[in-house]
Amino acid sequence: MSDDTEHGSALPGSTAAGSTAGGPPATAAPSPRVVEAGESSESTLTVLIAFGANLLIAIAKSAAAVVTGSASMVAEAVHSWADTGNEVFLLVADKRARRPADREHPLGYGREAYVWSMFAAIGLFAVGAGVSITHGIQELVHPEPAGDYGIAYAVLAVAFVLEGISFLQAFRQVRREAKSADRSVAAHVLRTSDPTVRAVFAEDAAALAGLLIAFAGILAHQITGSPIPDAIGSIAVGVLLAVVSVVLIDRNRRFLVGEGVDPRVRTDVTESLTRLPGVLRVTYLRVEYVGPRSVYLVAAVDLTGDDAESDVARRLAELERQIVGRPLVAGCVLTLSLPDDPSLPTT
Repeated sequence: MSDDTEHGSALPGSTAAGSTAGGPPATAAPSPRVVEAGESSESTLTVLIAFGANLLIAIAKSAAAVVTGSASMVAEAVHSWADTGNEVFLLVADKRARRPADREHPLGYGREAYVWSMFAAIGLFAVGAGVSITHGIQELVHPEPAGDYGIAYAVLAVAFVLEGISFLQAFRQVRREAKSADRSVAAHVLRTSDPTVRAVFAEDAAALAGLLIAFAGILAHQITGSPIPDAIGSIAVGVLLAVVSVVLIDRNRRFLVGEGVDPRVRTDVTESLTRLPGVLRVTYLRVEYVGPRSVYLVAAVDLTGDDAESDVARRLAELERQIVGRPLVAGCVLTLSLPDDPSLPTT
């Protein structure tokens, strides 16, 4: 599974249109817990805080890299500039994914979030990891001494504080969402359908770890007088960024090709569908993410009674309106079950 609807709403989704039926939403049966869609605005705040912090850090690290000549500091400067550029991609992702549905995109533009977040992850891999590893190798081949270690330590300390502030904002959001989704923080970071909060959390965590690696490399350089530990620190930062970027690329890829919800959520959705007026049982269900906190639902249901075809069509249309009226459902299609179709479990 993937997301905030984990063990959450039986009918998660978004206000974007997408049902085969039109008309205003009707009152629907109550649902279990759900992470509210309003948390997308907090994701924007999280990205903005990360952008501001990374921009200031990148400028400070670049100046320190020039003054000290430290390979680890160069890697950290590249890392921060890559993160700053990535936040721009994430802001674009958030804005474009919020566009309302139209005739060309009846399920909305939610998957744009994964496209632009993919660009950000690729940039982190190519620029952050690539430059850091390449520069570290060059320093191993052609080592150069560093100096002014006090400046390097001061910049690393300030960067750690700023990165910590950004990480704390991301951590608070993730922890709150993870609690609502009934999963651990680590599991939620990997499985949430919101790529922006996942990217900021992962990049900030990697940034804090990278600062510790850079500190160790610079300290070892100062103590031993050899630039080799500093160069190794640059390579280690690059490897760290490569691992993080590959994980982010893979998660965005999965959502782009179509990520289904967790089995527990499927059970909740099935149970909620059976509580809708006139629904006797559910025999088929497909729930797929079409954007951050937005799903598309297809189900086969058995209706009570034995109405005429025209009456059944109206009843299905009304049920679709009720489901699409939920705040997290981008679209819904209901069909009739065959008499001998087995029912899906609801517990």
